[in-house]
Amino acid sequence: MNRQAQAAVMFLLGGALLHAGTTDLYLRYVKSGLRPLVLAAGVVLIAAALATVWYERKRAGSHGGHPEPGVAWLLVLPVLALILIAPPALGSYSAIRTGTALQPPYGLDPLPSSGPVRLSVVDYASRAAYTHSLRGRTVRVTGFLALDAHGSPYLVRMALNCCAADAQPVKIGLTGQLPPVLRPDAWMEVTGAYASRVTRDPVNNGVIPYLRVTSARPVAAPADPYDETWNK
Repeated sequence: MNRQAQAAVMFLLGGALLHAGTTDLYLRYVKSGLRPLVLAAGVVLIAAALATVWYERKRAGSHGGHPEPGVAWLLVLPVLALILIAPPALGSYSAIRTGTALQPPYGLDPLPSSGPVRLSVVDYASRAAYTHSLRGRTVRVTGFLALDAHGSPYLVRMALNCCAADAQPVKIGLTGQLPPVLRPDAWMEVTGAYASRVTRDPVNNGVIPYLRVTSARPVAAPADPYDETWNK
C-alpha cells in the first residue's frame, strides 16, 4: 500500500471518528464517557494523514515519484462503509442467545417516597432479584422486547462496561396485561408492579426477575441504546 493510500485511509477514518464523536453515532460502538477519546483519535489520525501527504510531496519533489499499484486504493472501501453504514445496536437476537449479566448490587440509591418510580432495566432487575424494596410500588421501565424459543417475552437492555463488543443483556420477564402483538426489538415503556416470580436464564443460569405489567406503550429507541447504569 503506497503512502498516498495510507494517508487517504487515515484521513477518512479520522473523519469517520470525528463524525461519530460529534453525533450520537459513537454510542453504537462505545459508552458515552469515551466521547473525548473518540474525538481525540479522529484529530490525531487526520493530522497524521496531512503530515504524510506533506512528507510524500516533499520527497517526490526531491527524488521523483514511483508508480504504485492502484488496487491499494480499494482499502479505503471498508472505511467508506464505516462512514456510510452505521451498524444497528445489539438487540433481541443477541439477548436471547447470551446469558443475563445481572449480578448482586453493591449498593442502590433510595427510592422516592411516593408515586410511580422510573427505573432502568438494570435497576429494576437488581432490586427485584435481590431486595424487597419494590413491594407495593408502581414502576416504569423502558427497554426492547425479546422473545425466547417458547414465545415468552422479556424486557431487555444491553449493558456494557466499555464498548459494544462486551455488551451483555439484563432481562426482565413480563407477565400481566401484555400487548396482543409482541414484536422483537420493539422499544416499550412498561408500567407495572413488582412480581415475586424469579426464573433462571437457560443460557447461564443467571437470575431473571419478573414484572407484572399493567400497561405498556411503544416508544422510540433512545439515542443511547445501551445501559451504562451499572458501571457509573
